[in-house]
Amino acid sequence: MTDLTFYLGRHFDPKTAKLTDKDLNYDSADLTTHAVVTGMTGSGKTGLCISLLEEAALNGIPAVIIDPKGDLTNLLLHFPELLPQDFQPWIDPEVARRANMSEEKAAEEAAEAWQKGIKDWGMTQERVMDLKNAVKFSIYTPGSNAGIPVSVLSSLAAPALDWEENREVIREKISSTVTALLGLVGMNDLDPIRSREHILLSNIFEEHWSQGNGLELDELILQTQNPPFEKLGAFPVDTFFPPKDRTELAMTLNNILAAPAFESWREGESLDVKSLLFTDDGQPRHSIFYLAHLSDGERMFFTTLLLSAVETWMRTQKGSSALRALLYMDEIYGYLPPTANPPSKQPLLRMLKQARAFGLGILLATQNPVDLDYKALSNTGTWFIGKLQTERDKNRLLDGLESLAGGISRAQMDKLISSLGKRVFVMNNVHNKEPVLFQTRWVMNFLAGPMTRNQIPALNELVGAKEAAPRTQDRPVSAPKVESKPPVDHVQPVAVPVSAPAQPKTPTPPRSNGTSVNGTSTKPNLPNGIREYYLPQNYSLPEAFNAAGRTQAYGAAIQGVIYRPVLLASAQVRILDRKYGVDSEATKTALVPALDRRGIVRWEEFPYAGPSLDKIETMAAPSSKFGSIEAPLNDSKLMTALQKDFTDWVFRNSSVTARANTALKVFAGPEVSQADFMKACAEAARDARDAEIDKKTATLEKKIRTLEDKLGREHRELREDEAELQNRNIESGANLLELGASVFGLTRKKSITTQFTKHRLAESAKAEVQESKEMIAKLTKDLNDLTKEHENMVREISDKWGRVVSESSEVTINPKKTDVYVNIFGVAWMPYYQIQAGGEVVEMAAFGGE
Repeated sequence: MTDLTFYLGRHFDPKTAKLTDKDLNYDSADLTTHAVVTGMTGSGKTGLCISLLEEAALNGIPAVIIDPKGDLTNLLLHFPELLPQDFQPWIDPEVARRANMSEEKAAEEAAEAWQKGIKDWGMTQERVMDLKNAVKFSIYTPGSNAGIPVSVLSSLAAPALDWEENREVIREKISSTVTALLGLVGMNDLDPIRSREHILLSNIFEEHWSQGNGLELDELILQTQNPPFEKLGAFPVDTFFPPKDRTELAMTLNNILAAPAFESWREGESLDVKSLLFTDDGQPRHSIFYLAHLSDGERMFFTTLLLSAVETWMRTQKGSSALRALLYMDEIYGYLPPTANPPSKQPLLRMLKQARAFGLGILLATQNPVDLDYKALSNTGTWFIGKLQTERDKNRLLDGLESLAGGISRAQMDKLISSLGKRVFVMNNVHNKEPVLFQTRWVMNFLAGPMTRNQIPALNELVGAKEAAPRTQDRPVSAPKVESKPPVDHVQPVAVPVSAPAQPKTPTPPRSNGTSVNGTSTKPNLPNGIREYYLPQNYSLPEAFNAAGRTQAYGAAIQGVIYRPVLLASAQVRILDRKYGVDSEATKTALVPALDRRGIVRWEEFPYAGPSLDKIETMAAPSSKFGSIEAPLNDSKLMTALQKDFTDWVFRNSSVTARANTALKVFAGPEVSQADFMKACAEAARDARDAEIDKKTATLEKKIRTLEDKLGREHRELREDEAELQNRNIESGANLLELGASVFGLTRKKSITTQFTKHRLAESAKAEVQESKEMIAKLTKDLNDLTKEHENMVREISDKWGRVVSESSEVTINPKKTDVYVNIFGVAWMPYYQIQAGGEVVEMAAFGGE
């Protein structure tokens, strides 16, 4: 098969700084080793990337395009006839105004510029027509209905792969899906090996996917509380991840379903990559995912799911050395950082390493070369480098390029990069002998600039893009369910982030016994000075039935929401005592569903420990009804008195207990355990004991060392005296023999005086030995006495400080009244579902906990 080539521009002579007539044709097969495009704003980076995508389209290569900023929507603006009226709808009126011209005039100039640009670069209108007809263009808008919506729930469907043959691949997809899901609720940078949340959800997915069954999000949330298995590893599930903590995780995940905006994430086309790359009749597609309207967390969530879907599709393909498909990301800043590990990083790393074998090319672009994992991109075959913003950007890029394949000369690359102008790029391709300098060609698509979400419908209409099938909620379940589970999302819920694991006791609704309910669409007015809040709908339909103690009827469905007034009070208390090391903060919250008309409340009977109230809503869900409001909730004076009473109650019931050891000067607040406090006392006593021992035993230790020195000297003198005595005794014995021999004339006579002198010296040596032994005995006794005295002193000091350790007491620390801050006090509107069940409408709490 002949390799296809991409016409990207013309060679640029660095010596003359002029454009040449030699076309730059890029071998498409080189894209299987992937490519990176980098350059500052205004460098022509977007134009080069659009040229690459235009060439891919002309060569029938499908592409999945991730567009975080809205620039790539320009890929749909191809006007083969190059008429001004085709350009005019896409002229930015503000740009035209700043240029001091009408939109008509701006459109005429744009048409003329494109006519000239296409001609000057050796292209024709026929080529633009070929581009228009080459592939099917579509813009998808996850989380929005502006373009073709995308159902993220399709990512919970089991992959169409055999579990036994693709166990590792499916587990990688599970890991990416779970990481993205947890990232959406703010749980970032979790280690899949160490995170309990990640391990639990991954095992739930594996339990379903290993059997070929899909998983619904609401089912995933329910099974987070009640997992379909008994053990995780060697431990029971409840030991590994206690039920209370699992409930907190489930409530956090439930916020996804409860958020009103999530409705648009549930509907639309599934992330079927084969359908994104080819139409049903086999025509290649360029599917653009517009993400500019999403938050950073939502962009990361969806991008990770999309990358994971592409990776799964890739692994189902046969090997290929030719470019089969293209994955393009317009800005990878934050998705492939050098040190952090966001959810998107792992699927990108795996595809950068393995996609070549499957014919999948990955094209990445960034204007921020500093925050880039060059090690991950070390095997990237082609780098397109444009003008950079700062010297720091250039140096960081050069540092990274030195480690890449291809043996790039830093000096050579530095010189080339420093000379770059607008639309001039360095192409370093490992398949070529040396880097190439070129200027990008004129793009065939009209570059109108980033598009807003409101313009997406017109863009899709321009190219005839529409959903593949009528929009329905995507339910990724492999087999039909016998039991009906009406969805919660018939209403617009209000979501509050969850921070507390425990849930409040479910208040009994005014009519929860199955009788009909009423209400008005007009919210009752409250007197000035009374604040009001709206509690979230955190119950699903099955949970609402369960909380009401009823069995869910077949076909039960939510018809609407009615709000009932309750009293909500919350105060923050700071208890500070620097002497005792106390600096504690606490929150006291009460939710009172029914009040005495006289305004008498026993606050301790209504504790609240439910979802965090930090971001409680101030508006009701649309189309809701409201119940009536009565005293004391509509009486300003009574409410003021109640707030004062609540403040007094919080003040009287917010003390903490501190521990103190005055002798040791050790103090500890309530956050320090008894064991840690005693440990601190023991350490302080040990230090004090050691200091006292060192001080009081210094004189004794000096005397002991002196005696030890004397004793050592006496032992040495004894050994010397004993040696002297031995020598004298030998000489004395020999003299006696000589004396006897001389008497009998056997030997020559010696002086009698000399013989007696030697005897006298021997007696003297004997006396010295005896003297040394007596001195050693005395010194040994003195040393023993001092050692015993030292030991007794150390024992007494140790016993004294040992007793001090246990001399601790508990002290009650009360807050100051000025340290009680009531941050929430007023009427809270509690939601109740109006449910059609068994031929009647009943009312059940939509908020609460078990």
